[in-house]
Amino acid sequence: MRWREYEGMTQGLDNVVATSTRLSHVDGEAGRLTLAGYAVENLAPYASFEEVAYLLLHGRLPSPSQHREFSEDLARRRALPRAAITVLQEAAAVGAPPIDALRMTAPLLSLGRAQNSNEDPREDAITAIACFPTIVGAYWRMRNGKAPVPVRADLGHAAYYLHQLSGEEPPVERARAMETYLNTVCDHGLNASTFAARVIVSTRSDVISAITGAVGALKGPLHGGAPGPALDMVLEIGAPERAESVIRAKLDRGERLMGFGHRIYRVRDPRADVLAETAERFYSSGGDRSVYELARTVEATALRLLRERKPDRRLDTNVEFYTALLLHGLGLPAELFTATFAVGRVVGWAAHCLEQLGEGRLIRPQSEYIGSTGLVYERGAVRMGR
Repeated sequence: MRWREYEGMTQGLDNVVATSTRLSHVDGEAGRLTLAGYAVENLAPYASFEEVAYLLLHGRLPSPSQHREFSEDLARRRALPRAAITVLQEAAAVGAPPIDALRMTAPLLSLGRAQNSNEDPREDAITAIACFPTIVGAYWRMRNGKAPVPVRADLGHAAYYLHQLSGEEPPVERARAMETYLNTVCDHGLNASTFAARVIVSTRSDVISAITGAVGALKGPLHGGAPGPALDMVLEIGAPERAESVIRAKLDRGERLMGFGHRIYRVRDPRADVLAETAERFYSSGGDRSVYELARTVEATALRLLRERKPDRRLDTNVEFYTALLLHGLGLPAELFTATFAVGRVVGWAAHCLEQLGEGRLIRPQSEYIGSTGLVYERGAVRMGR
């Protein structure tokens, strides 16, 4: 069949199965996300980040001794090459966005294996996971005129990331909230950045190159840039009594409500439920409770008006809305949201790279040519051929 007969189904590779995976399954109709066999709501709020990373990399949860050894291995890899620090300093000098600083620095993680000419995909995968919090934390401090804090090996991954940002060891509840977030976003099917990583590594390129490509894909606002605007809408509304009028005006102007609706989920995003419960617990013990109450009012009002205006579509709350609320409560500015997402998602990228290398097949889809044919170049002029 010709391209135009398939156009409605295959543009953007919609409904095209490109590979098989044991890492995650997104059921958009039922609103379920399965991470290596576990429902996200059963795993993310309770497991440590290290357990979830081990699960995706090895296909099973670790034993206590494996958990300890893996955690120690991650912690040993947190320091950055000197060249990476130099790049971060240069990026900070021009005020580059954090996700750009991460994209610039990620390739330099391969310098750690310069003395060993044999690339080890698993070593690269673990190194990237370990170093992403250091890159983002060190850069954020540099950009704000502060010195990076020393690397510490005695903190869990989520607590370490918060320490890299603030220089202070976080309370248990703050670390747990961040850990739940990182677990929740660690993998999500064959999304754009994950697909980019698998395509790159399928050429037998190295894992660091593939993860760098994934960061580049995540930078795009259609993939990783929405949590900031979701928070902006809540803060723009400012007070619960303004929610109705502001949201109605946005809908009247045809604006999209950020944080609502998802390309895959036809019901509520299960990750939103996990992060909503996490935000409820966190704001009950700390943070600005008024912001939480405002966000809940905005959510309820938005859902009611969306169903009123678009009764034929299911536009439920997605992960972006509660990502914004939770990370804001943890003290992260919106500019850090996408880079923080990468600190969690690098686990999925790394695991997908290892899985793709195990398959050993080059990803090489076809395209349907719809351009001109028969053109003839002659003496500098172009004329139609017969």
